[in-house]
Amino acid sequence: MISKKFSLIISKKINRFKKTISVDSDKSISIRSFLIGSISQGISTLDNILESEDVFSTIECLKKLGIKIKKIKIKKYKVFGKGLGSLSAKPNTSLNFGNSGTLARLLTGIISSTPNLVLNLKGDHSLNKRNMRSLIKLLENFGAEFTPKNKFYFPLKITSSNFPIGINYEAGSSAQLKSAAILAGLNSFGTTEIIEKNVSREHTENMLKNNKQAFKLSHKKIKKIQIFGKKYLNKFDIKVPGDPSSAAFFTALTLLNDNSNLVIRNVGLDSRRIGFYELLKKSGGKIKFKNLRKTNNERIGDIQVTSSKLKPIIASNKYYLNATDEYPILFTLAALIKGKSSFDGISGLRNKESDRIKEMQKILIQIGIRSNFNKNRLIIIGSERKDYSKKIIKVSNLGDHRICMSSAILALLTGANAIIKNFETVGTSSPNFLKIIKSVGGKFEKKY
Repeated sequence: MISKKFSLIISKKINRFKKTISVDSDKSISIRSFLIGSISQGISTLDNILESEDVFSTIECLKKLGIKIKKIKIKKYKVFGKGLGSLSAKPNTSLNFGNSGTLARLLTGIISSTPNLVLNLKGDHSLNKRNMRSLIKLLENFGAEFTPKNKFYFPLKITSSNFPIGINYEAGSSAQLKSAAILAGLNSFGTTEIIEKNVSREHTENMLKNNKQAFKLSHKKIKKIQIFGKKYLNKFDIKVPGDPSSAAFFTALTLLNDNSNLVIRNVGLDSRRIGFYELLKKSGGKIKFKNLRKTNNERIGDIQVTSSKLKPIIASNKYYLNATDEYPILFTLAALIKGKSSFDGISGLRNKESDRIKEMQKILIQIGIRSNFNKNRLIIIGSERKDYSKKIIKVSNLGDHRICMSSAILALLTGANAIIKNFETVGTSSPNFLKIIKSVGGKFEKKY
């Protein structure tokens, strides 16, 4: 599914609002639901699925690999799982991951230990620029081969292993690499053991917890995951919660908009996805989590946000893992808070859909906000200036959804004149972003 290109034009500051909203469903969980459903045994029912570009790419890839997927109604699907090792395709079939790094890493993990697959892997122009060296080196340990050798960018050809053997793996900071190892291990001979000293997001683990025959998780001094290969996975039913990363943009909009109040319903609030909210609470943000409960091993609740007088944001290294996707909107907030905000341990942002540090610096300087990135630290000198009406924000053809959304929030909070090109890319994670903006009173124009 290809969205029609358009630029977003914003020229008016948003007025105060008091609203209750729901945000787009969680992208990470939606993608994982289809992937794990495809290698489970039986029919899994997936409800409240995010219907975005990245998820449509997931569905198309799985269909090319022989998986039947049926749409029941809006946001609801059935996946007819064929079990581990059952994916199949004609040699040299091409899989297009689109813009999705999550899909690329996780599905390649599954493919690596599924016998008799020879596939061409590629993404869009943005994904093709992202270094996949860590993924390739990991999956080579399971016996997969990638050609050309020593090339670490898509497009690539993968030849899966016909005799994958479980490995011992010490996970780093990437939940996607850890998930790739888990998924590759499920169809490998023997046991795959993963040690995780710095615990990252656990959506894959949460989805597999009800498969004790194939998966064991233990937390003592350090986290250890054991995958018992060549077992089976049970079918499952899931209702996907709202995406905390999508909710972050509307939280930011509320916090710095005078006399405003917002309730965001049914958001996933896993402890490793709420670094953004913890940081802003520490900076004086009036944010409350309410109606907390667990569904499908995921923590869910409502977020109540009230406009606040914020102090500069001080984000030490420890916050990066739990707020990775939210740093562009954190930089936006920092620009509008008087004083010096600092963000440590963020060099990984340079290898996302764009160089998110460089691009946000370019945007902020357009409204007169100075910043400095040195080694692994970004300093932003924020201002409480109220009148930005003569400032112009221009965002070029980046193809980075989070930069686009952060720029839109910046314009709505300041009244600066914004021209954000290729805004359709927001559809990769938040197809209803503009609809929600409109519901809280934001004014904008689309230019095709």
